[in-house]
Amino acid sequence: MRRVLLITTGDMMAYLSDPPGVATGAQLVRGVADVPGAEVTVEDVMAEPSWDTSPATMLAIARRARSALTEGFNGVVVTHGVDTLEETAFLTELVVGQVRGAVVFTGATACFDEPGSDGPGNLGNAITAAADPSVDSTVVCFGGELHAARWARLTTATAFESSPVLGYVSRGEGVRTVAAPPRRTPDIDGVPETDVALIKAYPGMPPSLLTTVTDAGARGIVVEGTGSGNVPVELFIPISELTEWGVPVVIASRARTTGMTSLAGKVGAISANGLSPAHARIALMAALADGGAGKNPVDSAREWFGHLVG
Repeated sequence: MRRVLLITTGDMMAYLSDPPGVATGAQLVRGVADVPGAEVTVEDVMAEPSWDTSPATMLAIARRARSALTEGFNGVVVTHGVDTLEETAFLTELVVGQVRGAVVFTGATACFDEPGSDGPGNLGNAITAAADPSVDSTVVCFGGELHAARWARLTTATAFESSPVLGYVSRGEGVRTVAAPPRRTPDIDGVPETDVALIKAYPGMPPSLLTTVTDAGARGIVVEGTGSGNVPVELFIPISELTEWGVPVVIASRARTTGMTSLAGKVGAISANGLSPAHARIALMAALADGGAGKNPVDSAREWFGHLVG
């Protein structure tokens, strides 16, 4: 029997329509009946609505998932609202680091007891995945698909995508893996830096926007560019200056891309190496944990993003 910890955070997965209310984790488990081979332990945690999840809550969930695996649980399931599920899942991947075991995030787009709701199916599949020895990483389980937390993106209000999809899961057939998960990252040394800005670049944007956020206290910046990491040429001077001052500037793209070939890299910008802008912000938070462990923050960030290739 495989031991699975279910961490529930409320949100849509737990909403009940008749009568209105919020189900506990124990009620959710009863709603999906037994999953063969899984012994489920439930922990309900207090959390903000997903659209307003704080970094502190994300970190608390990530740390609890890691500690559960070190305590002897074979897998962890986290129910989470879909709005910021991908950010919490990716932070959890980074916090779990080298610890082995499955951490499976899932959610719902309709009340748990609503006819045709995806909640019971997603939860049952997530528990099935967490109890399966073939799942040994942090993943998002939605609609019968398993996505690496590092690559998962909420592409519509109801669907996650990734490239490649790691596998497929159903309670009747179990898990079928079709791709390997990304390699594990080193353990985070300290507390992730939460004061990291995410700025969307646009034609004609004033370069002063970059220094404005650092004047307000940002310790690092992720710029969402276009194509293969292109940003307006007017940003090159502040990127160069910020880098010299020890403020890392990471360039991600609004497009799916594997790297950065733009000129911004020549003035000190760091490639997000294919991460989405939201994921790049989480990675930069981890890179700057406790000030980068005494290193130059730019060097720490460049080294950390190097670990996220592949």
